[in-house]
Amino acid sequence: MAKKIRLDKLKPLAKLEEASYDVRLTELQKKLERAQHAYLFTGDRAVIVFEGMDAAGKGGTIRRIAWALDPRSLKVWPIGAPDAIEQKQHYLQRFWTRMPSKGQLAIFDRSWYGRVLVERVEGFAAPEAWKRAYGEINDFERQLNDEGFRVVKLFLSVTKDEQLKRFEDRLRDPLKRWKLSYEDFRNRDKWDDYVKAIEDMFDKTSTKHAPWHAIQSDHKPSARLAAIGAIVEALHKGMKWSEPIIDPKVLKIAHKEFGDVPLVERRGKPRKSRGD
Repeated sequence: MAKKIRLDKLKPLAKLEEASYDVRLTELQKKLERAQHAYLFTGDRAVIVFEGMDAAGKGGTIRRIAWALDPRSLKVWPIGAPDAIEQKQHYLQRFWTRMPSKGQLAIFDRSWYGRVLVERVEGFAAPEAWKRAYGEINDFERQLNDEGFRVVKLFLSVTKDEQLKRFEDRLRDPLKRWKLSYEDFRNRDKWDDYVKAIEDMFDKTSTKHAPWHAIQSDHKPSARLAAIGAIVEALHKGMKWSEPIIDPKVLKIAHKEFGDVPLVERRGKPRKSRGD
């Protein structure tokens, strides 16, 4: 039986020196790039789900993933409240239409788990609806898995004190102030209700084909590396990689232009940054 995930039992991650962080981040970004390249030719596809406490670092982690990847086969979906049309549909409908095509990756900044988190805690969904949703979500993710999607789910957690500190940092920084809302402070009054909902979510939806990766993110750089590392591991597991075959016509012209130059793997450096 798998060990239950409890937020207060998550171990804080060790702090890193900036140089060590930069080196490790570049390594992981390169592996992300390689996986994306492989998927373009194998037709594999992946769905990466980010959930977490407010100000836990989801956005910063997603940015560092996106910096490493070709935007033509990556889509980031920021998920908010459903619009008027979506409210009339089954809550999973808007996610089905956002699934990636073959060879592509999709990142969800919040997701269908809103049904059993915010909709549960704030009373937007009736108890019978959010209780039923656990089975619906498991079926949904099982269908994705059976269809060949890799489903990677991450939850970033911060302590209540660290969250308040980050709220203050956002308030003082004009470039981050837009991230702060009245709901962020209001939700703190329901902290225990959210913790209960989150841990119920772990218990009922962490499955063999789509397990949860819960990360203590009081130290942002270490949490980013842990999250990206979990994604890299999931994307590379069983990945079939082979260098694409060059069109003989292209090769013939290349030899004419450049001579008989040995082909080497491209060495690029994804953008990296330690700050937000």
